[in-house]
Amino acid sequence: MPVPETRTVGEIVRDTYTALDRRDFDAVRPLWIEDSVNHVLPLGMSLRGPREIEAFIRNVFAAVPDWRLSIENIVEDERHAVVQWSGEGTFDGLSFEGIEPSGRRLSLRGCDVVRLTADGTLEEDTTYFDGAEWARQVGLLPPRGSSLDKGITEAFNALTRLRRKLDA
Repeated sequence: MPVPETRTVGEIVRDTYTALDRRDFDAVRPLWIEDSVNHVLPLGMSLRGPREIEAFIRNVFAAVPDWRLSIENIVEDERHAVVQWSGEGTFDGLSFEGIEPSGRRLSLRGCDVVRLTADGTLEEDTTYFDGAEWARQVGLLPPRGSSLDKGITEAFNALTRLRRKLDA
């Protein structure tokens, strides 16, 4: 007879994040099933099943080889965990989602809302982080408050006002 799962959702999630930080995919693979979904909202992605989820995470590590993840807080109930996390690393590996590595240092905070099935496998994970901040840190967008950032905002506002006049 199988031993019943006695770990809480928070413990399962904490163990999973810790294993991923060690790059121990063998330890987390049993969590992912064909019906598992991971929505990465800042990138507009929904990853389905173990192959897509693992491939995405491996791509993150390939792009930011020294990526380190720390759990700041976990709030849980019987099937859910909300995980506040922070991560740091250098974007000096492979390209990521079509963006060439810039060699810049990243420091991000984010949150995952995780729902497990009754048997403790991943049903759904929704990942939130500031995608614009990520783009600023890798050099894809100008630094917040810089003259270029202000110029882009001014140009956008001028174009918006012009479109309103043309539509009227």
